[in-house]
Amino acid sequence: MASGIRDRVVIAGMGCTTFGEHWNKGAEDLMVEAFEEAVADAGIDREAIEAAWVGNALDDINVGNSALPLAFALRLKTIPVTRVENMCATGTEALRAAVYAVAAGACDVALALGVEKLKDTGYGGLPLRTKGVANDLWMPYGSAPGTFAQLAGAYAAKHGIEAGDLKRAMAHVSWKSHVNGAKSPKAHLRKEVSMETILKAPLIADPLGLFDCCGVSDGAACAIVTTPDIARGLGKSGLVTVKAIQISASNGWESQYGEWDGSYVRNTREAARRAYAEAGVRDPRGEISLTEVHDCFSVTELVTMEDLGLSEEGRAPADILDGKFDGSGAIPCQVDGGLKCFGHPVGASGLRMAYEVYNQLLGRAGARQLGKVDFGLTHNLGGAPYSSVAAVSILGRLT
Repeated sequence: MASGIRDRVVIAGMGCTTFGEHWNKGAEDLMVEAFEEAVADAGIDREAIEAAWVGNALDDINVGNSALPLAFALRLKTIPVTRVENMCATGTEALRAAVYAVAAGACDVALALGVEKLKDTGYGGLPLRTKGVANDLWMPYGSAPGTFAQLAGAYAAKHGIEAGDLKRAMAHVSWKSHVNGAKSPKAHLRKEVSMETILKAPLIADPLGLFDCCGVSDGAACAIVTTPDIARGLGKSGLVTVKAIQISASNGWESQYGEWDGSYVRNTREAARRAYAEAGVRDPRGEISLTEVHDCFSVTELVTMEDLGLSEEGRAPADILDGKFDGSGAIPCQVDGGLKCFGHPVGASGLRMAYEVYNQLLGRAGARQLGKVDFGLTHNLGGAPYSSVAAVSILGRLT
């Protein structure tokens, strides 16, 4: 019977570029930048890497859907390189592949890298491969803001939340992330924004205003993973280990059977349930120290707090307004500013989240550093709430 990957794989090193408008850099430049930081952090020679995965979703850096640009840019030896794509969970998918390879004993050292160059596309939001044709599985029935605005409406209706109360809770989500992002040197947006400004911003898709929506950016992030024994041989201590990585993909239930009320994301709940079991987390509210979740829209973060079991059903708005998920709260969320301040270069976001948790566990997050950090959780949500891919990973220290 499968026993999971808990404590079988450690992260030897990570790297991350600044996220932003990199008009003077190509995807290859970003890959090299993230990789060089990861290699230096790991303290290994690139020749030690035995397999690599690159996550890239939308900007077509690939050659014939291959990972050859990764091998070329990083001058890797003739090892297997593979490109993966799983909507907005693409970065976590790359990490999952590398971790599973090491856990299975297929290789001793593996590389996961996520990269995206979206600003060059010229689109204000995520560019769709079909340029908006209705059968695109990313957002088949409308725009991303419009779709997630429906999630907000369904949530409010189910729980009897007044429009003004929901709007204030969503504004607090964005306000909190901007406070945190101002302390994050690699964030795209590094400026605090007042609650008044957020609440008075133009509507994008009611009830979502301008500051309820994350931006688009370029960026790359990288992880080098290995076994605990090899990491110790490199002289490393206080090892950060992968406790769990779980992905749940929609099977169409939400849009076909009339049982889903549109107020939550089933796949986040399923991925979280599996991840907690794999990591041995029995009390998420008491054991999870911080989260980096997929705040593509402020309401997504709000609903995710309940989907992850960190708030009771219908209690997320009150918990948010009480500061439970602020940087100084009981379970800080988006300590680095999240997608709200980094933007969302799709292939890189999942690994960028892991980068923040990794540094928090090592006590080197600078002005953002939290006190006691035991378990950090990352969450990605790809597609729409009714046709989603959700990924949940949990990192901690080796015990």
